[in-house]
Amino acid sequence: MSNSKKIPVVRKELLFPFIIITSLFALWGIANDLTNPMVSAFKKVMPELSNVQASLVQFAFYFGYFFMALPAALFIRKYSYKSGIILGLILYAIGAFMFYPAAAFEEFNFFLISLWVITCGLAFLETTSNPLVLALGDKETATQRLNLAQAFNPIGSLMGMVIAQVFVIGALRSDDYTTEAYNALTSVELAGIRENDLGIISIPYIGLGILVLIIMAIIVVTKMPKTADEDKMSISESFNKLFSNKNYIKGVIAQAFYVGAQIMCWTYIFQYVDNLNDGLPEAEQLTATWFNVAAMIVFLTGRWIGTALMKTINPSRLLMLFGLGGVLMSAGAILLPGIIGLISLVGISIFMSIMFPTIYGIALKDMGDEAKIGSAGLVMAIVGGALMPVLQGSILDWGGSGFADVQVLGFIPEVKFSFILPLLCLAVVAWYGYSSYKSNKQ
Repeated sequence: MSNSKKIPVVRKELLFPFIIITSLFALWGIANDLTNPMVSAFKKVMPELSNVQASLVQFAFYFGYFFMALPAALFIRKYSYKSGIILGLILYAIGAFMFYPAAAFEEFNFFLISLWVITCGLAFLETTSNPLVLALGDKETATQRLNLAQAFNPIGSLMGMVIAQVFVIGALRSDDYTTEAYNALTSVELAGIRENDLGIISIPYIGLGILVLIIMAIIVVTKMPKTADEDKMSISESFNKLFSNKNYIKGVIAQAFYVGAQIMCWTYIFQYVDNLNDGLPEAEQLTATWFNVAAMIVFLTGRWIGTALMKTINPSRLLMLFGLGGVLMSAGAILLPGIIGLISLVGISIFMSIMFPTIYGIALKDMGDEAKIGSAGLVMAIVGGALMPVLQGSILDWGGSGFADVQVLGFIPEVKFSFILPLLCLAVVAWYGYSSYKSNKQ
């Protein structure tokens, strides 16, 4: 790693295109973390939904990555990175604008389709942007460069969280009532509240669609650099090479578990806080969004710290250490009482901070043309964010619609016990860090 100190992470002649591509990382961060609180929001606006049904918001959102990542890779392989970015932004905007008719028809499934279309666009953006950043410079600094670009993703995520709290969660009329008072409303009053709240949910997405179109216009007139890798092998050869690469296969598995852990921690923090607030006077109740914002701030801090540490610490070893730290924090979220457990849940984010780009960089290390298809596999692994929250939602439904209907081992509410899933996921990430570090030393 000593040689990487002498090589710039981003060369001067590639700085402007690097900045343009990096802006996309913030753009999908907004969508990701504007959507995470929507599980809780839809549950409040549509109380007839179970926890599992509400979690389909995350299933629809993250399943788009699995569905579209490989077509996106084949598209950019045939055309260009720039074409893939533009098509991704078009799909992103279409999905965002679909929230308007979804709110008008008050149809939950229509919202799910809209989210799915958005992430079909995000699949294009991530499949394109991640390998493009790796290619914009020297191979020795590729993982560090991707961590630097990914450090701007949490900035977009923070924006998404604040928008969700200020313009959605904090403005929902359905959140102004206790369960008993809400059930006592007339059908006309309930219909009016639902119409108002679904309209509120749609407004940020429509605004996001407009922003996406503006950024797309900038991309269209920006000249993108050609990368060093040219298509030299057939698609079948690319697949054969990837499937024989054990480090890559393990990376895809680790990525799926990491994304599952991240989405669970950032989605169910709202239910975790709701459980703590149960029975407390309104003046003493905690606001979940601000703890989610705190998680994103420590996540961003960890990303910058981790990027700096990679100058002297092997990325695989650092991944292992951060994975073990995440396991310990997850245990704290399960076992520690009250606010201390919540702080542990927030603390998981600092250890998750480097995982996505580091797994990505390690898995694609020393690849040539097959990296375009390989990138698709790592983006498809984001499907972990679709599957794991549904599984966690099923744990929350063990004893009913509440969050403490069942006491596991006699003292752990099911909402706290459900974080056993992120603990196991982060253990898999730690294992991948150890495995790749051990392989590199041999």
